[in-house]
Amino acid sequence: MLDYSEPVAKLIDEFKRLPGVGHKSAQRLAFHILRRPQEEVERFVDALHEVKEKIVFCSVCNNLTDINPCMYCASTTRDRSIICIVEEPYNLVAVEKTRSFKGLYHILHGSLSPIRGVGPDELMLANLMPRLMPNNNEGVETKEVIVATNPTTEGEATANYIARLLKPLGVRVTRIAMGMPVGSDLEFVDEVTMDKALANRHEI
Repeated sequence: MLDYSEPVAKLIDEFKRLPGVGHKSAQRLAFHILRRPQEEVERFVDALHEVKEKIVFCSVCNNLTDINPCMYCASTTRDRSIICIVEEPYNLVAVEKTRSFKGLYHILHGSLSPIRGVGPDELMLANLMPRLMPNNNEGVETKEVIVATNPTTEGEATANYIARLLKPLGVRVTRIAMGMPVGSDLEFVDEVTMDKALANRHEI
């Protein structure tokens, strides 16, 4: 990157390492940082250091947290008989926004993808099986595991793998429904979404 001095070029390169950030976005971010006052930049740097120093994986559900176990696993009011499996911590936030799910969570931090070299060993599944035992769940028997992985090829493969893993244990394994988004028109829906909507129809 001969157009910029070395410190600027290094900063642009670091921003380019972030997911979804291309060359032009990295340049914009770098020059935004350069234009900010020194104290603002120091706050940004401090925030980066703090998140790396204080945030850990919850030993129970793998959520990102500054306390272990996390606030969901430590809660005395949540239904410990239901576990919802999601791919990423931000998926947990999406479920929580509904305010209708009161169970516990398990975060995989990814999904199965042979193309990207992600197999079962790369997912945070090892601590799921012990959680299903009452003696590891405050004496509560796990009645249902909801698989809420994304409706993608990788998400579906992950859901099927988890179902095969848990079915022999006699635990009820369910998959979140997929189909027509609320507020959309039929004419704009692709055939896969329409197929899922028809397959997941229910009586009214």
